[in-house]
Amino acid sequence: MIPIRCDFLVRVPYSAYQLRQEAGMRILLVEDETELAHWVARALEQGGFVVEHVADGLLADTRLQAEEYDAVVLDLRLPGKDGLSVLKAMRGRDDRTPVLILTAQDTLDERVRGLNLGADDYLPKPFALAELEARILALIRRSRGRAHPRLQCGALVFDGETRSFTLGGAPLALTPRESTLLGALLARSGQPLTKAQLLDKVFSLDADVNPDAIEVLIYRLRKKLSGHGVTIVTLRGFGYLLEAEATA
Repeated sequence: MIPIRCDFLVRVPYSAYQLRQEAGMRILLVEDETELAHWVARALEQGGFVVEHVADGLLADTRLQAEEYDAVVLDLRLPGKDGLSVLKAMRGRDDRTPVLILTAQDTLDERVRGLNLGADDYLPKPFALAELEARILALIRRSRGRAHPRLQCGALVFDGETRSFTLGGAPLALTPRESTLLGALLARSGQPLTKAQLLDKVFSLDADVNPDAIEVLIYRLRKKLSGHGVTIVTLRGFGYLLEAEATA
């Protein structure tokens, strides 16, 4: 049996309603007000997002250079490095991640400056959580455009139109975390992901998670993929790799 590479296939239309149903979209929340950040993060996580929270601009800059996110919720008044400087650095290195700015001082000059630096949207404090979630989803929808990748690895297919997996042509039932982990492996197109990278993608940064949680998810996914010629391989020292097998 020969391992074969898992690759992107075609691009298919992407529905705003289906985007709203997607579990595991990663949000970086940059907010130094602890109570507000806790409130926002908890609400977004209940809505299916994976939220990482950082409380200062320098750490936000570090995370943005190390990881990929679907959107950034960015306060302006931050210790270490202010929000506009974080935004300017992002756009300076051609990071096009959608950015929604939270601000307590919703002045015209501030909005113009932020938009000129590359902000995608503004939301003045105080705000309703429903509006915040709607704006985040709208930004992600626009950034992804009207197309989304369809991915395949042997008998395993991810359909961007329905945001679902099939295995051997039949629907594959997954929990949100299983879906996020399997999607991360599939999107890497045959390249390994370390346990630390998978932890970052599946769980929020400040979550108290045992690293063995990834192994539990991998075990469950292997059982669900079993018998279809698709498996998750452990590469010691490198991490985990999704592979399909083909008859020689």
